[in-house]
Amino acid sequence: MTLKSRAASPIDWDTLPYGGDLFGEMYLAEQEIKAVTAGTSGRNLLPGLVACGVGSAAAAWLAEHYQFPIILLGLLVGLSLNFVAREPSTHRGLDFASRTFLRWGIVLLGLQVTFGQIASLGLSPFLALTVVMGATFAAGLAGARAAGQSRYAGILAGGATAICGASAALALYGVIGKERLGQAQFALTLVGVSLASALAMSLYPPLAGLLGLDDRQAGFLIGASIHDVAQAIGGGYAFSDSAGGYATVVKLSRVALLAPVVLLVSMWIGAAGAGNGRPWFHRLAPPWFIVAFLAVVTLNSLVTVPADFSSSTLAASKGLLLLAVTATAMRSRMDLLMQMGWRSTVPVLAATAVSFIVALGFAIALL
Repeated sequence: MTLKSRAASPIDWDTLPYGGDLFGEMYLAEQEIKAVTAGTSGRNLLPGLVACGVGSAAAAWLAEHYQFPIILLGLLVGLSLNFVAREPSTHRGLDFASRTFLRWGIVLLGLQVTFGQIASLGLSPFLALTVVMGATFAAGLAGARAAGQSRYAGILAGGATAICGASAALALYGVIGKERLGQAQFALTLVGVSLASALAMSLYPPLAGLLGLDDRQAGFLIGASIHDVAQAIGGGYAFSDSAGGYATVVKLSRVALLAPVVLLVSMWIGAAGAGNGRPWFHRLAPPWFIVAFLAVVTLNSLVTVPADFSSSTLAASKGLLLLAVTATAMRSRMDLLMQMGWRSTVPVLAATAVSFIVALGFAIALL
């Protein structure tokens, strides 16, 4: 087409793309707001929630029948079903599950911890535990730097290993945000943390026996270094009943420190989606679910909660976290996950190794 013929042709402004002018940008912004508003309705959430629920139910069935970590199975099932997320109608529900279910699962987890349990640990073991956690967190950051990963990958790996595995990873990712760390890296970190925790539950009790540790020493080592709550407690009881009881107290003390760690990380890096020019004092406001977690821990410390209710809320917390993990995995791109390579696992490996070494040193020296 020549310049003359183009000039003679009438311009249909309605068919031109909007992105090139100010009006187009305003139009796109309005459409995005309308889409987000519409996405909160139950009908738009339903396809993603149904897909997530089916995957989570399959993971729960496999975990019950094959005695495999349920969070890890949720990850694997979710990754195997990630083709479902190619359908845009599932996006709202999957994002809702990965965000909202995660937060309420963390809140309900507070009913498993009391301040009395932390006090029963004693000052010296508690201080030793905080040093173990700090060293583990630092190892995650150092491993990320050595492997050429971002500091957010180190924060996620170090924090998840230092506190309570997948639950902490989900809470920290809620602060970091997918804008700063891709879902593929997040999914790979969850897989690494879950596998390391399952392996540690099998190896640490016999290692503690070979090293000649007594019940209290073994309980501290296992409770301070195994990532997942259930596997830390199970590993403790695999050594002895006394070690299992002490490992439970140590591990729940780590869980209680979830709120302070997430708050500190939020103050350090800022909340997800916040602009760089955000005043520093705005970072002092913690995420609402961390405030709710602390409130639930306080309530649980002041009021005697019936055992049946505590068990029910624990099951609900696990269910919500399983749904959140499965939804996150379904939204992760397998092609990006496959391209990441072994370097992406270095932060988790470094944090796991340091947590065991430092916890073993304190177990031998102090207990």
